[in-house]
Amino acid sequence: MRKPRDYDAELKALNDKARQLKTRRTSQLGELVAATGADAMAVEELAGALLAIATTTDPAKREAWRKRGAAFFSGEREAGADSTRQSAHSEPGQSAAQPGGNEPPRSPTGTA
Repeated sequence: MRKPRDYDAELKALNDKARQLKTRRTSQLGELVAATGADAMAVEELAGALLAIATTTDPAKREAWRKRGAAFFSGEREAGADSTRQSAHSEPGQSAAQPGGNEPPRSPTGTA
């Protein structure tokens, strides 16, 4: 005769794994906010922007945002305003911002 499965233990293990994944997702979202420079925004501004994005149904806008996000993650620099902003904020001898171009300017000591 086969040993019966312990469904309670399996369910507990699945719940623990789900909790870990949710925690990691929350952490990664926070890292994304910091990596894009959005952590310099007021909380109300960031929440308002996210709410506007979440309720937007225009496929063209969503596709443009998707492409911009894909470029950020692939390390491509954006053309236009981003390169202008980088050159305007760069000091001689300093390298440009990390790929994605949305980091706030850093002080010479390396702190924001």
